[in-house]
Amino acid sequence: MTTTYAWRAAFGNGEVNALHAGGFNHPASDDDRWTQVNKHSLGWVCARRAGRLVGFVNVAWDGGIHAFLLDTLVTTELQRQGVGTRLVAVAESRARAGCRWLHVDFTEQLRTFYVDACGFRPTNAGLIAL
Repeated sequence: MTTTYAWRAAFGNGEVNALHAGGFNHPASDDDRWTQVNKHSLGWVCARRAGRLVGFVNVAWDGGIHAFLLDTLVTTELQRQGVGTRLVAVAESRARAGCRWLHVDFTEQLRTFYVDACGFRPTNAGLIAL
């Protein structure tokens, strides 16, 4: 079955909230993600298979040269099959049009994905939990 990838594609809040809940292991919310990404993001990539949302990544930005990957998500049954890598590649390609840097934060368990599969360079960074 073919997976399609679309930049700034339409999506339903329910389908992204369900994907987010599954990916981050929390109950589904009723967040208005459509309004959030349209207000704060450079863009986003939706992956669909047979019309079903199977992957998503948000590309936030600072309005200048920095873009930030957020919420890279792939349904459990399609993980480790290249869907996430392709989501990030599409996001990177689109962010290149106006940005100079694409940032991502990740936990150690995702290092192989982001560094080895997607080509990010490890850098020093800081974080304050709020």
